[in-house]
Amino acid sequence: MAISPDEVMHIGQLARLGLSESEIERLTDQLSDILGHFEALSSADTENVEPTAHPLSLLNVMRADSVSPSLSPEDVLSNAPEVEDGLIRVRAVLE
Repeated sequence: MAISPDEVMHIGQLARLGLSESEIERLTDQLSDILGHFEALSSADTENVEPTAHPLSLLNVMRADSVSPSLSPEDVLSNAPEVEDGLIRVRAVLE
């Protein structure tokens, strides 16, 4: 499938890219080649292939949530480098 230089310019405008004439020419060839590869995929026989979002079966590999005791606020604050009014003080991110 061939793509025209006008279509490349339009895509460039949508992406807010300033393309030179040489870039438009190069991208026209490259995008046409890429679309040609997708056309080749359309000739594959997929009649007996069930549609799927992923080729492998996915399982949740995370452990189950379980309630467990956590540190007390005093223990947490004892590990902080600087504490102010019962909170951990950090450097300002924005000045």
